[in-house]
Amino acid sequence: MSGQLKGEKTFRGIAVSDGVCRGKVIVLRHARRAIARRELPADEIGAEVKRFEQSLVRTRQQITEIQRRVSTTMSSSEADIFDAHLLMLEDRVLIEEVIKIIREHKANADYAFHTASDRYIAVLEAVEDEYLRERASDLRDLTGRVLDNLLEVKDQFDLRHLKEPCILVGHDLSPSMTAQLDKKFVLGFVTDIGGKTSHTAILARSLDIPAVVGAKNISEELETGDYALLDGYNGTVVVNPTDQTLFEYGQLAKIKASLDEKLREVQHQPAVTLDGKTIHLSANIEDQHDVAAVTAHGAEGVGLFRTEFLFINREKLPTEEEQYTVYREVAAALKPDSVIIRTLDIGGDKFASHLQLAQEMNPFLGWRAIRFCLAQPELFRAQLRAILRASAEGNVRMMYPMISGLDELQQANAFVEKCKAELRAEKISFDENLEIGAMIEIPSAVLTADTLAKRVKFFSIGSNDLIQYTLAADRTNEKVSHLYEPTHPAIIRLIKMTVDAAHAHGIWCGVCGEIAGDPVLAPLLVGLGVDELSAAPAVIDQVKYMIRRVKLAEARQLAEFALASESPTQILARCMEFARQTAPSLFDGKA
Repeated sequence: MSGQLKGEKTFRGIAVSDGVCRGKVIVLRHARRAIARRELPADEIGAEVKRFEQSLVRTRQQITEIQRRVSTTMSSSEADIFDAHLLMLEDRVLIEEVIKIIREHKANADYAFHTASDRYIAVLEAVEDEYLRERASDLRDLTGRVLDNLLEVKDQFDLRHLKEPCILVGHDLSPSMTAQLDKKFVLGFVTDIGGKTSHTAILARSLDIPAVVGAKNISEELETGDYALLDGYNGTVVVNPTDQTLFEYGQLAKIKASLDEKLREVQHQPAVTLDGKTIHLSANIEDQHDVAAVTAHGAEGVGLFRTEFLFINREKLPTEEEQYTVYREVAAALKPDSVIIRTLDIGGDKFASHLQLAQEMNPFLGWRAIRFCLAQPELFRAQLRAILRASAEGNVRMMYPMISGLDELQQANAFVEKCKAELRAEKISFDENLEIGAMIEIPSAVLTADTLAKRVKFFSIGSNDLIQYTLAADRTNEKVSHLYEPTHPAIIRLIKMTVDAAHAHGIWCGVCGEIAGDPVLAPLLVGLGVDELSAAPAVIDQVKYMIRRVKLAEARQLAEFALASESPTQILARCMEFARQTAPSLFDGKA
């Protein structure tokens, strides 16, 4: 052992790619770039702008080559990840800002680009939505590559030339680095930062390499030459594991391999209980590149298509045609399964530079979602027309976010009817019977659900916001995050009230928040009468596995217990006990 740590020590992070591996560690420590500002003579400014533009061209060539290799070694869906990098290279807002700094401040291109991109990264890192926050990693990756080209330096780490199998440890591992990993020599990797929705995590799963991210300062604690065991199931890294630990993990690997086989067996089977109750199981997606994951994990279409990514970091709002192209592509690819498109949920925790949103004291209670769209008729009109047009190409449904009461719903429906009339007049096809639903995310929507249900075809409970708004607890605020309890009796009762109101008026009710992807809570939701669950594609198979081992009568008993309970911890404990008894294979070896 050449490392500094003595004895066994365990680090914990976020499990993002299943598997167990052990081996020597290689720590990747990037030297900090010294990006100093230089004032340029006036006659060099034009050449400096050209130097910046040439670096963008070189970067595009490099990313295109990486994309080509990924499409060969993995698949086109993984290669599509790098479309985001290419789009960032064409972001005129960022490019013009860099050129402006060069010209007006007479600054060198590397300083100008570093300054401008850092501002964008900071904005994305501050976003609450995990998926959008993880796009900061893509921008950091791109920024590093552009700066390397500007400074004419080679990659600090060429991982294609590793000589022996190892576990990589670093502060972060960029998507472009991950895409070039060779499974023969990279057993797994662990990083200080990152999340489940990062492109690095997606690529790790595609490569079938065990990976743990968000392990805080592990790259500072370990040294090259340390021996470690990486558990990609539970998100742990054990340095200097004892013989007993190695034996236990050997058993875990066997258990998990058996579970993976069981999950594959149910992947493309329906989510139906032992006594014949079918639950519609669909996926949450961010853009058209997620479609492959939807089908791969056996989801029945899309229960939540977030459209915000179309609107961020752009000089201008996306046109109707741009939106239509994306919505049509997804709808056509998943036909005959349905695709539920959520209208723009910008504001609060989202960001769109061109919209010039004013600072608000409490943005989560402010001008966002449907209330924002109703105040921006041209923006709303373009999106509604695009969705309606796409409905002619597949099974499209639409839902409004953050409905608080009847007035908002009626105004939104009136907008839709106006757009339908326009399209009829223009002889443009759309589905006249397009189903429209309301997201139930605010307690006032639950309390008026009987009224809302008369004017929509379905409800989708956005549990993340419903929990936050009901309990007045921001889960990202470490001082109050412990109050964010999905099994709080108030939340259970609100879900039940929503489901009952929906069924009383002959419409269905789904859940599209994080609790829908938790196999521990799936039986409870089934027992409460939920008709549909929509979750991240990666967890669909586990939820399906659980549902297929549940009896509806037992799930209803669990729900009755929860509705009568006074304690969130009591409800969670009962749900966990029930889940472990019903599908023990899902929890064998779990920490």
